[in-house]
Amino acid sequence: MEEEDGVSKLAAVTACTAMALLYVAILYAPTLILRLPPPPSAKTFMIRRFVCAAVSSILSLLVSGLILSIRSSEASILFGVYGIRADHIWQAVVFPLSLTSLMYAGSLVLKILLLVDSRRENANRGGEGISLQNFLASIVSVASNVLAWRSYVVAPLTEELVFRACMIPLLLCGGFKPYTVIRLCPIFFSLAHLNHLMEFYSKKNYSWIKTSLAVGLQLGYTVIFGSYASFLLIRTGHLLAPLVAHAFCNFMGLPVLFSRRNGIVSVAFLAGMVGFLWLLFPMTRPDLYNDRLNNCKCWHGYCSWD
Repeated sequence: MEEEDGVSKLAAVTACTAMALLYVAILYAPTLILRLPPPPSAKTFMIRRFVCAAVSSILSLLVSGLILSIRSSEASILFGVYGIRADHIWQAVVFPLSLTSLMYAGSLVLKILLLVDSRRENANRGGEGISLQNFLASIVSVASNVLAWRSYVVAPLTEELVFRACMIPLLLCGGFKPYTVIRLCPIFFSLAHLNHLMEFYSKKNYSWIKTSLAVGLQLGYTVIFGSYASFLLIRTGHLLAPLVAHAFCNFMGLPVLFSRRNGIVSVAFLAGMVGFLWLLFPMTRPDLYNDRLNNCKCWHGYCSWD
């Protein structure tokens, strides 16, 4: 679908900018527009934000579908364009998750070392270690934690729907090349995190310098991750690929590069990064995630990278 089919580069960029701003602005709608009283608890506050993020995602999906001019009778095509698919699920989960975990090789090794030390100390004190009952209790505790739902479910799902599923087809159909889209999408993704600038400054009483450093680090990370997530969706055509990577990255946090207590952490990180770069293209080959490569309605060019 080229520009003459109704999607220009200007229209695609404008729509993406509007969706990014909507994703942030709607979070403040309950108090600024609906004039609702302040939430009585942190849980109520997060639930409000969950609803706002869901509304923003649905609106973005509808607007994107209208701009792409896909009729309601072609709903299955539209879901495919968004990467919302029921096929090749295990490939879209296992391969991207394995690939992403290589970036966290240092972090995983450090966690294992800390776990071994903890079990050793517990054994020296005559403890029983981690029982199945305690393990299950911890899982239930995490599952009932509203912050866990935000970080591992709501944020990955809504952000991937808006910033990847909706924006990437628009930009590709607008005539942008895949590599340009990979560089462009993170800019919109970063716009949705600029609200943290005022939140850090006003709510946490940070100085402007400390706020700028904290938000700058976060924006730098979102740009890198946004590029990677965009790469995954363009290469695989499956929304689950960046979705599971997003949830995993939120769970792990920033990768651990080194540890003063053990040099093996740095070795693991370097080995993981080498493995990640070596397997980046082979583990995201489009034919691993698609039965056919000639049925991409809008994603012209993504199948010709190899």
